[in-house]
Amino acid sequence: MDRVLLDTDVVLDFFFDRKPFSIYASAVISLCELGSIKGYITPVIISNTYYILRQGSRHDKVIRKLKDLVQIVGVLEMDKEVVINALNSTFNDFEDALQNFTAQKNGTIDVILTRNIKDYKNSKIAVMPPESYLKMFTNR
Repeated sequence: MDRVLLDTDVVLDFFFDRKPFSIYASAVISLCELGSIKGYITPVIISNTYYILRQGSRHDKVIRKLKDLVQIVGVLEMDKEVVINALNSTFNDFEDALQNFTAQKNGTIDVILTRNIKDYKNSKIAVMPPESYLKMFTNR
């Protein structure tokens, strides 16, 4: 079973129904819900998603959505080692560096799903957009 990290943009595509990207984000999250793949996020993704969703909604509604999400996906641990690796990395985007090194430290993540492929050019983990992942997944 594939183990995938869903980057913030994928989670936000899902919650905000940002077409056409939400179609692929929803399909990936459905695969997680069905148990066909194992999806993960990080504490930073939860925090960023809360902050952005909170701009247009009440705290209790946002918390309910995030609770629903963490029933479907796992949350990877993030620690000082991850932060230090991200700070010392050649990643141009610190948030993406945190996601990458969290996934890398976990050691079981097969692919990072994101629309920001260029930000992960230094990743040792496979990186692809959800649309490409879904094509690969369905062609097995």
